[in-house]
Amino acid sequence: DTVGRTDTMGGDNIDYESGENDTHGPVTLKSQQSKFFKSHDNRQPSQMCGRGIVSDFRNTIGKHWVKEMTNFNTKTIAVSFFLFIAVIAPSITFGAVYAKRTNNYMGAVELLLATAWCGIFYSLVSGMPMMINGGTGPVLTFQSVTYELAKSLDIPFLPFNAWVGIWVAIYMLLAGFFDLNRFIKYATRFTDEIFAFLIISIFILDALGNPVSNVGLFHYFNPDHQHHEKKEDVSDYDYMTVAFLSVILGLGTAVFAMVLRGIKHSAFCCNDFVRSAVTDFSITISVVFFTLLKQVVFTDIKTEELNVPDTFAPTFNCCTSTCTDYFPDDCPELAEPYGRRDWFVNLFDLNGKQWAIFLAAGPAALAFILAFLDNGITWHIVNHPSNKITHGEAYNYDTVVSAFMVAVNSVIGLPWLVASTVPCVMHVTAMSEKTKDGTTLSVQESRLTGFFTHILVMCSILALGVIKLIPLPVLYGVFLFMGLVALPAQEFWQRILLFFMQPEKYPSSCYTDHLRIKRIHLYTGIQIIFFGLLYVVKNIKPIAIAFPVMILLCIPARLYLLPKIFNYDELVLLDGSPEKIERWIEKSNDGAFDDNNDDYADNGELGPETAFIPEVTAGQNEEEALRMVTSDPDNGIEYTEGAFKADANE
Repeated sequence: DTVGRTDTMGGDNIDYESGENDTHGPVTLKSQQSKFFKSHDNRQPSQMCGRGIVSDFRNTIGKHWVKEMTNFNTKTIAVSFFLFIAVIAPSITFGAVYAKRTNNYMGAVELLLATAWCGIFYSLVSGMPMMINGGTGPVLTFQSVTYELAKSLDIPFLPFNAWVGIWVAIYMLLAGFFDLNRFIKYATRFTDEIFAFLIISIFILDALGNPVSNVGLFHYFNPDHQHHEKKEDVSDYDYMTVAFLSVILGLGTAVFAMVLRGIKHSAFCCNDFVRSAVTDFSITISVVFFTLLKQVVFTDIKTEELNVPDTFAPTFNCCTSTCTDYFPDDCPELAEPYGRRDWFVNLFDLNGKQWAIFLAAGPAALAFILAFLDNGITWHIVNHPSNKITHGEAYNYDTVVSAFMVAVNSVIGLPWLVASTVPCVMHVTAMSEKTKDGTTLSVQESRLTGFFTHILVMCSILALGVIKLIPLPVLYGVFLFMGLVALPAQEFWQRILLFFMQPEKYPSSCYTDHLRIKRIHLYTGIQIIFFGLLYVVKNIKPIAIAFPVMILLCIPARLYLLPKIFNYDELVLLDGSPEKIERWIEKSNDGAFDDNNDDYADNGELGPETAFIPEVTAGQNEEEALRMVTSDPDNGIEYTEGAFKADANE
């Protein structure tokens, strides 16, 4: 049916009889794959020499700043309180880990201060205000490695860390100026899904019980848990009672919040306004309820509290005026500390080793890769077309904004912040209007939620005693809620579940409707392998510094390895943008593919691409594929060369 017909694909006229393209010459499998990779996800031409920064500023802040600063409503208030809890929980818990891994040079106060000022600044001047910056596991791991490196070199940690951060900021400025963010757009959903699933798994595992650390609800059942050891001298202390109550508080917070979140599409409550309000305030209501339950009903049970200092001051207590030893751990003979460390870091206090300024450029290159990818992939995920973000992207401009924040935090001894995937996704989700089946209709893009959220964080620094009332198990529940709510939207997770389903009961999707089951499982299996490698590298301290490189390797693996395993149509359906998938399905429905070929349809398990050329893989050249298909009598299909080229192209 295609012989002699001329059609248009991707804007190019294709002669189906000659198999030629009026702008690119002969149509081959390789040429179409190359075209796909070059055009995937709306890649833009390079905007080097600062043009991209200026363009980003004009298209985001220049057009939408006033609207984003004035669209105040009830949802803005509700989401601000929700984000406050979502931000304060990891800030305090990550801060405690920072204190442990950096000998208290950085701690909860430092991370709270960084979160507060960076959040306020970013909400006012950034080009993509739906992003939420915060401390993340990968950055924490890297700064822990930086501390160990400084210790091994006998160089004070804070000055060395400051120079690493300054170099990172320089690299980021260069990346924004020379438009290196265009390469981030080569990261398809293959990489996005692996990275997002890793971050989500960290939230869920840290809430329930991380197998590689002593963090999580179920670790309270271990009699050697650090919280139980601190309470050994309390006469009526029972660790099993504490463990059971902690699990009830944590799981209860998560489950109750999810129940309240589901009320919006239920018949409960008197009207839509009340249902929407309950949904918007769901996590806030749950946290307040279970905190009151603990503080009023179970006052005698000593659950773990937040490790929050009593006053707003640097975490590091100095033994002497040199401030190289921590009180009281390094000087137990002293009755009281000399004082706190200064907020501003002395950049040249390098123990006489000024060459460390230039040495810092090496680890800074790895830190830059980590921060650049952490930001870029999170921005890529949030700006996915399915999220209906309409106010534009500002990758290069926001890279410059992020560079400024990293530089300032380095100079005053604060942790570096990057775009935090789960809070960003939760922010967009909370501000979205969705159908009952979860399809996004629109998003209220506002700067006010980020601004109000981080004003609350700043206020909490001045009221640390109030924050201390929230039991740590309740915040574990917030972690669990955030992870579980973000999980169903991950297509990677949906395909993992297919391993455990009866094939006849698979939910309808573009890939289950058109591809072989084995091909779907193979693609998912490859993603699981990459996810496993990332998780292992991240959690093995001697090689944890290579974590950003492992993320980076996912992009060339997708671009060069997967096309040798999967053909063009399979990659479109499994990894294509929504627009490409929609065009592919439209062509199928318009009859461009022969879905009714009984020899190859296999009851719908094979897609149109396999109905035509079941044995052809992307690694074969056109001549081999043509010879294979036309010479095999079992295929039952006779091709002219032009018709075969047209089918291979489609």
